[in-house]
Amino acid sequence: MPRVRTGIVRRRRHNKVLKAAKGYWGGRHRLIRTAKTALMRAGMSAWRDRRRKKRDFRRLWIARINAAARMRGLTYSKLAGLLRKADIALNRPMLAHLAVEDPQAFDAVVEQAKAAA
Repeated sequence: MPRVRTGIVRRRRHNKVLKAAKGYWGGRHRLIRTAKTALMRAGMSAWRDRRRKKRDFRRLWIARINAAARMRGLTYSKLAGLLRKADIALNRPMLAHLAVEDPQAFDAVVEQAKAAA
């Protein structure tokens, strides 16, 4: 079998890797083997952190709601139970937004939940 010369194919593959690694520090954007490794690690971190972001935001919302609820004499879990009993269907992002941006509206929600229980 004749020898296959991969000049242009290899160059294109290398250029694709180097283009993806643009902006990396040092040899990570210059050297093929290092750039490939850096891209693999970056991809793994991105995959992991896309999932972690959802957990982190949920923790942030709960912390904000809990802080606002404690200022009104409740805990997060008690507030969640009251909201469920009062049939107030506000999700965590909306409650956290109200707690931070519009405390009067949050007060109204808490009072409505207390009144229904």
